[in-house]
Amino acid sequence: MAPKRTRMGAVQLRIMRVLWKHGQATARQITDELRLEGDIAHSTVQTLLRKLEKKGAVDHTVVDRTFVFHPLVAEEEVIDAATSDLVKGLFKGSAYGLVAHLVENEKIPPDELEEIRRLIQRANNEGR
Repeated sequence: MAPKRTRMGAVQLRIMRVLWKHGQATARQITDELRLEGDIAHSTVQTLLRKLEKKGAVDHTVVDRTFVFHPLVAEEEVIDAATSDLVKGLFKGSAYGLVAHLVENEKIPPDELEEIRRLIQRANNEGR
């Protein structure tokens, strides 16, 4: 079965990160965790959870009259879909374009650059 290509906004991704981290959470628990990063209304979290359910990204069970949400899509599936959309949309399908942009325009710490070199070398060794 092909991975779900669920598009998400920035706040929806923040909600998903909480669910991926904990496996499940109530809307209140999600709101409380997101508030550690900045102000967000509980009603906003509830609305976005309903939208994520409609997209098939999350589902809920009812425990003591409280909705407990859990992810239906894996973090890796969302990363793969978003990365593919980014490369196709902004870089005309060119992985080189993405990597070149990052190397030329972002401050990449030396340890990350070294890890990127290792990944490229491994890909070369594996014939990819």
